[in-house]
Amino acid sequence: MNDSPSITTDRLTKRYGSNTAVEQLDLAIPSGAIYGFLGPNGAGKTTTIRMLTTLITPTEGTAHIMGESITDRPAVIPHIGYLPEKPPIYDELTAREQLEYHGGLCDMAPSDIEDQITSLLDRFDLTDDADDRISTYSKGMKQKTGLIQALMHRPDVVILDEPTSGLDPQAARTVRDTINELAASDTTVFLSTHILPLVEEVATEVGILYDGELVAEGPPDALKERMETGEEGTLEDVFLDVTTDTTYDGQAEADPSGKIE
Repeated sequence: MNDSPSITTDRLTKRYGSNTAVEQLDLAIPSGAIYGFLGPNGAGKTTTIRMLTTLITPTEGTAHIMGESITDRPAVIPHIGYLPEKPPIYDELTAREQLEYHGGLCDMAPSDIEDQITSLLDRFDLTDDADDRISTYSKGMKQKTGLIQALMHRPDVVILDEPTSGLDPQAARTVRDTINELAASDTTVFLSTHILPLVEEVATEVGILYDGELVAEGPPDALKERMETGEEGTLEDVFLDVTTDTTYDGQAEADPSGKIE
């Protein structure tokens, strides 16, 4: 893992009127890390991802992907592979047509497009269905198509939002193996999911967002060792501690009222 950060944020903030979705978020995620980004519904995870992927503009603060400011969309986008919870694919196309189209948008050479499509379709067990319309696909097959699309241009940073949603156990295992292989090749994986065992298994570092603020961050084992009880728990125990207004000796310090600062 490369110590130089591939994702950095400095006081990254997003407000919608009087509502603050993300508040003063500071991150420094090294290349090759698998960063598990956790939080309850409404914590600000999706807003953070939408800022990192240039889909929305921060209210305050800055963020950089591979040294490029997220305000410079043409410079940032080639570095990112993004799988949202609902993959951006066209039902009227076949998977092969969708992936060829995406490769063209990424300015990939035709031979490279075909090589990547062939390799990734085989990896995710979609070869036999590649020429069927996506409209006939199950949710899991659409999820795999979206994941292939996110990976095929070999991005430096892969941002995954619930990547195992709708997948059977075998396909979910392939996703976990792929995440580990990406990190081993110095690709950074930013993983947002509610499936805590997945994060506990693959993440090298975890950040927990609560009410728009980063309330705990660190390697999973280190976070579990800092449980208020003094006993090592699970990542689920840590998550529940920091998202239910109880005291927790994580990266942040709790004041006497129990609020995480």
